[in-house]
Amino acid sequence: MPRPSTDARILALTDSSSFLIAILLGIVEGLTEFIPVSSTGHLILLIDLLQFQGPPGKVFEIAIQFGAILAVCWLYRARFWSVLTGMTHEAASRRFVVNILLGFLPAAVIGVLAHGFIKSVLFSPWVVASTLVVGGFAILWIERHLPAVKVETVEQITPLLALKIGFCQTVAMIPGVSRSGATIMGALLLGTGRKAATEFSFFLAVPTMLGATVYDLWKNRAALDLEGSGLIAAGFIAAFFAAMLVVRGAIAFISRHGFAPFAWYRIVIGGIMLAILMLR
Repeated sequence: MPRPSTDARILALTDSSSFLIAILLGIVEGLTEFIPVSSTGHLILLIDLLQFQGPPGKVFEIAIQFGAILAVCWLYRARFWSVLTGMTHEAASRRFVVNILLGFLPAAVIGVLAHGFIKSVLFSPWVVASTLVVGGFAILWIERHLPAVKVETVEQITPLLALKIGFCQTVAMIPGVSRSGATIMGALLLGTGRKAATEFSFFLAVPTMLGATVYDLWKNRAALDLEGSGLIAAGFIAAFFAAMLVVRGAIAFISRHGFAPFAWYRIVIGGIMLAILMLR
């Protein structure tokens, strides 16, 4: 039986490496999306470091982000279903939906207006590494200067507070800041307790990330085809299960340890990446 040619063996090795990197990136997306360390920042740094060539038009990154969204939808499916079925006759359900929409609104408006600038100018390893470090020190400062808690549960969040948290979330349009980090830290500064801030960040992630995913898919619709579907599927599945793992344990971990461990992680990773970039 003839042996595969050298070119064929190299191509197979390359495909295998790309597949493993796709799984790794999916795991990283799922692990980092819902904690304050910036999933987008990690993906930008890893893709640059590993020289990953995925499907064109950022379709791969969009797909694995969608996998993380579905993990939250699945874990909180009972809560979402209760809200949907209770909207017509329960004031609490209607208020929950209004709060999520108000929290989503600033990111929706500013995201559409600034989408081109953000993608073309700010998506750089230098920006990500710098904001990881700066954001880490910001979290440490916030942890030491927390105001008195006025809101203990998600149900106690008012429409005005939800809108204010939504404006805090827009800071995360700078890669490396972290969507969950900006949302949670903003909520804490506004007098929300750790558990309520973290849970509201999970819920707010669904329309925010879903909206960004749909918008990005529309902008990159010309690049949508079956090429690279295996890489997309691998990353999507990895992101889904990794996100489920994090969301299940995040609230318990944060209740015990606070946010300082995430802050120091950001500072260390950002510092290492700045050193690598300067040595290139």
